[in-house]
Parts: sequence; structure tokens; C-alpha cells
Amino acid sequence: MMANKRTDRIDLRIHPQAKKALQVAASLRHKTVSEFIVESALSAADEVLANRRYFGLDAEQWEAFQAALDAPPRPLPRIERLMREPGIFD
Repeated sequence: MMANKRTDRIDLRIHPQAKKALQVAASLRHKTVSEFIVESALSAADEVLANRRYFGLDAEQWEAFQAALDAPPRPLPRIERLMREPGIFD
């Protein structure tokens, strides 16, 4: 199995108090400061990205969502007119 090779670097400027807090927290988890920061940041990133990838609906909301997907598209006259106009490369 090949080990993950870390090639990118992120430099941070922080207050000495923040650095000390990170050092203490990392030591309590038996990790290096870098490991602690990366794991914490990735956990936060996963949470933020999950809010963009997944969403939950109750039964009524699911039915409304399905109905919206199944409904025919509504007419959009301004878009239709725009699509009939010649483009800048035409």
C-alpha cells in the first residue's frame, strides 16, 4: 500500500494565544499541531459541504419535490426570446 504523499502547504499567521491553545489541544489528543489542525479543518469542511450535498425532506416535502420534478417546464418568454437572438459569435 502506498502512503499518501503530502505535497501542498498552508501557512497561517495566528496570535500566540491561539497557537498555545492549538498546542495544548493537540497534545491532549496525542497529535501534532499539524495533525490536529488538518483533522479539525477537514471535519468542519465535511460539515459545510454536507449541507450542500444532502438535504432531508419529510413525506409531504418529498411529494412536493417529486411533483416539481415531474411537472412540465413553465414557459419563460424572456429566455425563449434570448435564445432566438444571435449570439456575439454568430
